Amino acid sequence: MKTIVLGIETSCDETAAAVVSDDRTILSNVVFSQIDDHKPYGGVIPELSARQHLHLLPKVIDQALSQGGVALEEVTAIAATGGPGLIGGVIVGVMMAKSMAFHQKKPFIAVNHLEGHALTARLTHDVSFPFMLLLVSGGHTQIIHVSGVGQYHLLGTTLDDAVGETFDKVAKMLGLSYPGGPALERYAEGGDATAIAFPKPLFHRPDCQLSFSGLKTAVRVELEKNLNQGSLYKKNVAASFQETVSQVLLKKLENALGLYPNTKNIVVAGGVAANKRIRQGLETIAEKNNKKLFLPPISLCTDNAAMIAWAGTERFKMGHTSSFDFAPRPRWPLSDL
Repeated sequence: MKTIVLGIETSCDETAAAVVSDDRTILSNVVFSQIDDHKPYGGVIPELSARQHLHLLPKVIDQALSQGGVALEEVTAIAATGGPGLIGGVIVGVMMAKSMAFHQKKPFIAVNHLEGHALTARLTHDVSFPFMLLLVSGGHTQIIHVSGVGQYHLLGTTLDDAVGETFDKVAKMLGLSYPGGPALERYAEGGDATAIAFPKPLFHRPDCQLSFSGLKTAVRVELEKNLNQGSLYKKNVAASFQETVSQVLLKKLENALGLYPNTKNIVVAGGVAANKRIRQGLETIAEKNNKKLFLPPISLCTDNAAMIAWAGTERFKMGHTSSFDFAPRPRWPLSDL
């Protein structure tokens, strides 16, 4: 009998619901972005985000079920992001999923948001275990060896700012619009990536640890020293910054591959995985090391509910469900699964 899971994602500023079947078919994937609500503030306002989730989620769920051609009664289980994330939004999604599951007498599955990203490539490409995961998003930057569902060995993480957060902050320094990451990538297309030699934090260390706070500071100092420069200079700053980030990520990924030489697959997930320069570099690294690279579609790199539904499917197939007393978590390391 086919397993069909309804997934709910409300960990940040996307209100999302999706219906996925265990044959890897995405029946629907509805994402309502709150970017316009937060743009005037230059970043996500947690209280505003939670209120919008509360307002939008019932409509988004109805739309996902309708587009998927599935009645709620036909759903096998209901999965929701249980953390990590902005706690107000996580609470909204979890309580909605719990109430629906309880009323319908369906299993409830609390999904770790990071595991949702980690398993996306198994939904889109049926990637076998084990694989090396580079998770790059607004809130997280991690290199993880994945040997199975719930089996994650963290090899390295950022000691300060996440890479997506750094992109957003540098974009703000350059006067670019929110969200900063995509805006900076577009802006950098007109610049010279070799124009400015920014420092590469922890680059020469043989481990997999990352740091981006010093790079962010170096960009700020560079801009303050050249206040009267024109747009071409700023585009060079953007391109050089983006190139530096790419080189640091690729070097640390290569370090990780050296620790697991028999791991043949590389998976990249998270919103920053949509960056074209980083994707190009990853293709080069994979070819150089004789690995297979799996990049989910850009639409599934950013936060979405299809990844939550699929992670819920994988867990349900293993007999793992959650109790109704599950408490939403603002922090939830993969090592705790």
